[in-house]
Amino acid sequence: MQYGICNLGIVPMRLEPSDTSELVSQVLYGETFKVLEKRKKWSRIRISYDKYEGWIDNKQYLEISNENYETISKSIPVLSGDLLEYVADERKGIYTIPLGATLNGCDILKHTFDGHKETDKKDKSNIIKTAFLYLNSPYLWGGKTPFGIDCSGFTQMVYRLNGYTLKRDASQQATQGDALSFIEESEPGDLAFFDNADGDIIHVGIIMEDNYIIHAHGKVRIDRLDHSGIYNVESNKHTHKLRVIKKVI
Repeated sequence: MQYGICNLGIVPMRLEPSDTSELVSQVLYGETFKVLEKRKKWSRIRISYDKYEGWIDNKQYLEISNENYETISKSIPVLSGDLLEYVADERKGIYTIPLGATLNGCDILKHTFDGHKETDKKDKSNIIKTAFLYLNSPYLWGGKTPFGIDCSGFTQMVYRLNGYTLKRDASQQATQGDALSFIEESEPGDLAFFDNADGDIIHVGIIMEDNYIIHAHGKVRIDRLDHSGIYNVESNKHTHKLRVIKKVI
């Protein structure tokens, strides 16, 4: 088995080994992974954090030893806490990194970081504060950063910055936590899931106070939440049908 670490700020993870293939997620700086299959130009990887799989360019990561992989995977995550920061290499070269980048591998990469760090679990009351860091970020299918993010990437990264683990996709996140019977039972930081006409869960957002929800739809935005679903005050209509509310924390 081979192992790798992302040594660049944001690396696209694709469905197939091609630059034109669908973006399914992103690998952020410092994230480690197992290399499941390696071809001439592409590698199929499994991210250690959420076990998500996809293809990345061989030029966009560094191989590391099993020992280094295990050391980073078992350590308490240390994440970049600012919207945009940088690390510097031994030659003072600069690598920009986004909010939520992992810093545990800086020593292995021989990089230095002097910015704000986030580590350990935080109180549930901090979830909404973190979510506001992404407000107005543009929607991007497969995105995980303030420069482009999808609905489940948004909830995953907000929870991760507070020390909690969510799976990558909305349908996967819906399997976590305990279901609530009514919106009135929820509290800020709980997750609301929404389905399509076929009953498939396709969307997720974070519940706020007073029947509001923050979610990624066109951009990270705040809308009303009722028993039917998400009500967009700008278009004066419901945009998503409520399926279930989950308490993960």
